[in-house]
Order: sequence, then structure tokens, then C-alpha cells
Amino acid sequence: MTAESSATDDTVVLPKVEEAPAAPPAGPSRARRIAVQTGWAATLLSGLLLGFGIFLFGLSPLQEMHYQAAAHRTFQDRLANAIAPTGAATDGSPVAIIDIPRIGLHDEVVVEGTTGRDLMRGPGHRRDTALPGQAGVAVLFGRGAAFGGPFGRINELRAGDKIQVATAQGQFSYTVNAYGTGAHPILDPDPNRMVLTTSNSDWIPTSTVLVGARLDGDPQDNPGGRPAIIAADHALAQDTGALAALQLWSAALLGAVALSTLAARYWVRRAAYLACTPVLAALLWAVYENAAALLPNLY
Repeated sequence: MTAESSATDDTVVLPKVEEAPAAPPAGPSRARRIAVQTGWAATLLSGLLLGFGIFLFGLSPLQEMHYQAAAHRTFQDRLANAIAPTGAATDGSPVAIIDIPRIGLHDEVVVEGTTGRDLMRGPGHRRDTALPGQAGVAVLFGRGAAFGGPFGRINELRAGDKIQVATAQGQFSYTVNAYGTGAHPILDPDPNRMVLTTSNSDWIPTSTVLVGARLDGDPQDNPGGRPAIIAADHALAQDTGALAALQLWSAALLGAVALSTLAARYWVRRAAYLACTPVLAALLWAVYENAAALLPNLY
């Protein structure tokens, strides 16, 4: 055996080492996931707030208009059958029709009550005061911005302007003669008059605007026996009772969103959208309506 052969035989053959597979790319960090989730939550909240603004200033007037049309028919029918109220009435029921030509308010139905929900329907009569045309002081509240803002322009009224009102006891005319605010109420000794009340701002109301008017002619009898008002009837009050309803409607909306998501995933997507969209829209409307009830009632 030659020396060359011996060297070859002594060579150690090492096993081939396979390279380890490359590690998969690391997923997003916890901080990144939190940032993404926060961004989605902020976007959703912004969308809901924007939708609420659209509801207040774009859609709520349509709701008030729909109620006004129905209330006008109801009140005319009651007048024709001599059953329109002259004393205490059910909250939200029509009790009068008011016209203020100076500000373009025509055939507006006045409802009984001044809570936030009552004033979603139109101007409201404070239930512890006389009805327009009766002996005593009649106090009417009206929103300044949302739900049609029927009293949004009463600050344009001037002394001598006329206000016409029709009730079950006839038609009456008032003449504007005084102005005031929440801090400086109207002090008028005339026993038969009317006070219109609304908020002082379209954005963040902090006080009230008052317009006083005296009855032209003799008043009708006031039957009295009116109920006392509650906290939600006061100017700029909030209907805190709507909070529980808001929570329930919000829970229903979240449940409907979850079911709609599942339907879109496991059903025909277009059919799921067609079936779920009206339900979601109705629930969102209910959420916004109850949220609006938590705002000051003259807003």
C-alpha cells in the first residue's frame, strides 16, 4: 500500500448538514395591533358622531314634518267633532295651531308638553299654563335648531308683529310687545298674554330667548285643573329617562351588526346586505332619536 493510498483511507467524511428553514416573518407587535384597533374605533366613533349631526340637522326635520302632517289631520278632525281639548290633555297630543307670518311659521301644530320628546313633534304648550286664547299666561316652548327649529327665528319678531292661534275655543290674535332672556324674564302686568321660549344658540345653548305678546280682545274661560310640570318640562332640561332606552337600542344595534356580519360571511353577501340594511337603519335611527332626547329640550 502506497503512502498516497494511506492518506486517502485516513480521510474523515463528515455528514452533510442541511440548512435550517428560514423563520417566518414576525407578526405585528402588540403596540401596532393596539394602534390599528384604536384607529378603527376612532373612525367608527367619528362616523357615528357625523351621522348624529346629519340626523339632527338633515333628517330630524323630516320626522317633525311627518308628525306635523298627522297631527294637523288629527286636530282638524277633533275640531270638527268638537272634542279638541280646552283643559288638561295627553302629553304629545295636538292642542292648537299657531301662525307667525313675520318668521314664516304657518299652520304649525302645538302639542301638549315641553319635554324633549314632546318638542320633537313641534312647539309645545307648557301644561301648567293656560292655553292660548284663555285667561292667564300661555307659555309655548319651541326648538331653535333640531327637528325643524320652529322657534329658531323668534328673535326676529318686533313690537307690533302679530301671532295667530287657533284652538278649540276659536281663533285668537296676539301682538308682540316684550322681550327677555332666561336671566331677565319678561315682566308684563297684562293678565292675558303669551310667552314664546326657545334656546339662545344653535350650537351650545346656555340660556333662553323669550318673546312676549298680549292678547287682542277678550279671553275665553280657563277651566284650570292643570297638572304640575316635571323636571323634564323646564327650559333647557334633558330627558334623562331616555338614557335607559338609549342603552337598550344601542345593544340591539350592536347585536344586529354582529348578526349582519355573520350573514354576509355565510350567506349570499348581496342578499345579506339587502335584508339587513333596513333593520340596521331603523335601529340606528332609534339610537339617534334617544340620544337627541338627552340634549336640552329647546335645542
